Amino acid sequence: MKSGCYTALATPFEGDGVDYQGLEQLVDFQISNGITGILAVGTTGESPTLSWEEHNRVVETVVGKCKGKCISIAGAGSNNTREALEAAEHASQAGADAVLLVDPYYNGPSSLEIRREYVAPVARAVAGTEVIPYVIPGRTGAQLLPEDLALLNAAFENVNTVKEATGNLDNMRQTRKCCGDSFTILSGDDALTYQMMTDTGIGAAGVVSVLSNVAPAAITRMATALQAGDLDTAKALNTALGPLFGLVTVITKEETPYGEVTCRARNPLALKALMAILGMPSGDCRRPLGKMSAKGLDVVLTAARQTYLDNPEILQPIADFFQVDLGQRLEDTASWEGLAYTEY
Repeated sequence: MKSGCYTALATPFEGDGVDYQGLEQLVDFQISNGITGILAVGTTGESPTLSWEEHNRVVETVVGKCKGKCISIAGAGSNNTREALEAAEHASQAGADAVLLVDPYYNGPSSLEIRREYVAPVARAVAGTEVIPYVIPGRTGAQLLPEDLALLNAAFENVNTVKEATGNLDNMRQTRKCCGDSFTILSGDDALTYQMMTDTGIGAAGVVSVLSNVAPAAITRMATALQAGDLDTAKALNTALGPLFGLVTVITKEETPYGEVTCRARNPLALKALMAILGMPSGDCRRPLGKMSAKGLDVVLTAARQTYLDNPEILQPIADFFQVDLGQRLEDTASWEGLAYTEY
């Protein structure tokens, strides 16, 4: 897989359905800002809540818009290998350059089983399409280990990249040790991208990013600078993007009649709230995701305002493409009306 920045694209909703016109706008925005590639129907795209008809149409839409302009990746992961095979075969037939396979969630297969009963059958079925395992045990409760990843890489020419979101630097170094220098490691965590790309024991080639939904040009520039060894530029961009990177998961302390509780607003809840505030196609998240808490929404607004004040060039492409006044939207309460629960 090519080095650079790949956006894990949010799926915009309108009422009970997918906003396909908004989806096309989001893809055009990404392409116009030089993105390396776009991932459709990943976790950020709320794949678990899409019907298969919606899933397939979103893939077809994104792949069609990307053709000849940037790399297209289709989410095909499942906790059911039969579903993963069907999704991967559809994506391959639609012309996707790659499919992403998140580790099977909830039913918790071993790494051996993930390799033999999940990734291998898909890699065999779509031999002409790249297959990218996505390792994120914090979400799935399962993990494809570096040793099994190396066995897959040795057995299948189309398994040569991993999206690494373990948060475990030692695991990443073991992946590099097992899989060799030619294997591509992509960061699955915006906030760790700089470290993963500068750690010579990891040697990540780029990132599958959540926050590039709103800052594709800046995060692409950071990845490009890191690949070129321009650490001064990359470090400055990483610092400037820091407030946004903190929005992948927003953790707040909330008061209830029974005491204080911790509320974790997980991706893409904060992202889609931010997109709505900034005037981009987004819509609500689908249940069981809901809304931010009032405290959580304040975190989103604070990060957006800080970024706009300190480094306005990061968000300026949104203003230019969607023809919105970001300064006004970040101060007008109408921009975030209905985005948070009024009480816990």
